[in-house]
Amino acid sequence: MRNLNSPKFKQADEYAEEKTLVEDYLLDNIDGLQTIAEHSDQSTQQFVTKQAESIAEFIDELVRCVKPGLTKAMFEKKLKIAIAAQLERRSLTKQEPRKTEAEMFIRVKSFLPWLRPASFSTFSTTNEKHIYPCFLELINFVAELVVRPLKDQKPASLDEQPKRLVRSYELTDVKPDNSESGRRVDLALKCDAIYNETGGNSEYDEDSFQISEACLKANNEWSDKRPNYPRIFAIVEVKPNSSYANMEKGFAQLVKYTHEIYWNQCNRHFIWGLVSGGSEVKACVFGPNFLLASQFMDVTSTAGRLELIRFLVNWSFCEPSKLGYDPAIRFNWKYWCFTIDMVNSNGPMPAQTTYYLREIVVIAERVFGRHTRCFVVGEQPPSLDENSDNSGDILIKDAWPEVSGSAEDDMRDESKLLERVSNGLAGRSEFNGLYPKFLGGGRMQIQNAHGDSVDETTRTVLGETVWAQLGDLPLRAHMRIAMSGVGEPLKTIKSIYELVVVIYDVMRCHMGILKHCQILHRDISEANILVRRDDTGVHGMLIDFDHSIDITDEGYVKRTERTGTRPFMSINNLEGELTKRTALDDWEGIIYIFCWLGTFGWNRATQPSGSVSKMAIASWNDYDEMMNANSKRRDMDSSRIFTEITKGFNPNIPHISAFKKFVNGLRAVLIDDHDDPNMRGAIFDKNIISEESDTDDFLREEYITRPDPFVERAAHWESISERLLAKLETYATICKRRISESGSRAPDP
Repeated sequence: MRNLNSPKFKQADEYAEEKTLVEDYLLDNIDGLQTIAEHSDQSTQQFVTKQAESIAEFIDELVRCVKPGLTKAMFEKKLKIAIAAQLERRSLTKQEPRKTEAEMFIRVKSFLPWLRPASFSTFSTTNEKHIYPCFLELINFVAELVVRPLKDQKPASLDEQPKRLVRSYELTDVKPDNSESGRRVDLALKCDAIYNETGGNSEYDEDSFQISEACLKANNEWSDKRPNYPRIFAIVEVKPNSSYANMEKGFAQLVKYTHEIYWNQCNRHFIWGLVSGGSEVKACVFGPNFLLASQFMDVTSTAGRLELIRFLVNWSFCEPSKLGYDPAIRFNWKYWCFTIDMVNSNGPMPAQTTYYLREIVVIAERVFGRHTRCFVVGEQPPSLDENSDNSGDILIKDAWPEVSGSAEDDMRDESKLLERVSNGLAGRSEFNGLYPKFLGGGRMQIQNAHGDSVDETTRTVLGETVWAQLGDLPLRAHMRIAMSGVGEPLKTIKSIYELVVVIYDVMRCHMGILKHCQILHRDISEANILVRRDDTGVHGMLIDFDHSIDITDEGYVKRTERTGTRPFMSINNLEGELTKRTALDDWEGIIYIFCWLGTFGWNRATQPSGSVSKMAIASWNDYDEMMNANSKRRDMDSSRIFTEITKGFNPNIPHISAFKKFVNGLRAVLIDDHDDPNMRGAIFDKNIISEESDTDDFLREEYITRPDPFVERAAHWESISERLLAKLETYATICKRRISESGSRAPDP
């Protein structure tokens, strides 16, 4: 048994980053991975298992037709007899016309060489292109038999009827439509609806696996032959053999393709895939914080074929959630939009509410993580009149954060924290519009095998058989929160002036929440700051409280998980030390945002024209947290070194010179302007000359090791924060005046 978690294989190639993710997240050789896709009803699953076994037995019978010494004519005759005999034993469905024996014969001849390679001299498992048609035809052959159960195994209920046909697109080794990277995939699988004899969808047309297809039909008619990412269910990557290097590269490629699926499908929570190394296949499933891979399934063996067929058949019968789709997000044909269901555990909303999607403003950009998505929605269906105002005024956030225990005991529940913020700032008009007001939400629910509603977590999704093999994998839960207050991304600012005004609003709100609600945000980043415009001007809004903590919780100091976006994460956060997190960590993040946007801009017009990869600030995005932290300590340590960062600001951004002086001054308030020398600077492991040395002989100078200045400053976070906010307020006041004067000249710092 090979373990793909064995020695790390690093190679500088186009998939280097994806291979790193595979090393970090892959849990290999998981037993019973197909149980994730089993139907929740046990009696239904028993029927499904029998279907898989009967299909596997049929294919075994076809494989036995391949015998040494048979002439081509004799071999083909035996195949035709076996196919005809099986068709006589199977029921023909009303949903699909009967395939002729000749068509099935051609399909079988296409995949048999892969199952018995030694008997076909012209076939080679070391040639990927030989495997493509074999894998494709085997998958489609199983799909045909799924709707042709044995006559003595006819469905006894609707649950025992297949919900979809899992098929392969006809074109292989091709770039899918809607691809961001432009990379070719070997095979792509889709979920086809089962149509009834009148031409309409079956009773399962509300199944959410059809959402992506519905979205496509609302815009374009896509070819059924060529894969397109908005509809792809899973990707198959083929390699010539099952060596460690090949399988690792196959998983790395799936990481790349999975990112594309998440990008295009707003209703996917986890994604299936297959990697074939010659005749050995692994199924895998991508989730928020895991990549699980099955044992090898050898298609040349009876047992291996059965395991692969069980996956294909389970996918055809299971509930949409078992495929990785969110059944609470559906396409509404009447109003030509998506609907999103909310289950409300907290807040003033009813127990369940349905909203109508207006716009997707945040997509799940990473394969691993919280998979945060944000939707602008309305409480009423949109008007089909093009001239009507269909804008939404409610924001729904959907994510998979780490949780601790039950919803009742989880102190990190963002819905509870946001509700506290709304209650704590109620009646304080100075903060109106600067934070989202909580409407309701909490953990989403799914039904277990007993029909009971349970929290939708990675444990309940994967099932106990798989979860028991995952060790100390952190638990994540599906959270959905509705809130009022909709803004635009930070990139919509129009000038440096507006940037400063927006950030001032955000930090004014940040400090108000800390003072009145005892909640520390802990994730100041570009993505968590929105821009609002009204008759009084431009404003900022602070969002995303899923990393926030209650500072009255005695255990919050011990929560050392790294949270945030790398370029904007504080040094304390990156190093994951036990040092108490304070508002100074978020103020540090603000300085990083100013530097990042001053260097790289915030939209196409403010982007630098030359290369920036060699700039010192580029190391702030280092994937290695400790390398990242060391770079920031170095750059923040002194005004002289930090000036090298601000020198890199894009000179083509209007008023950038004055902005440099302001950012340098803000850093000085945080790092330099302290009476206690132990609170100055950013580096603590260097030796400094003791001022108490009683000798003038430089050869006998005494040295001491200074304490960490970040730790020293943390004890005085309140007074330092007040000075930082005052500095920002002064500059923001000038910027507001310049905005009203149409930005005629730069403000003086």
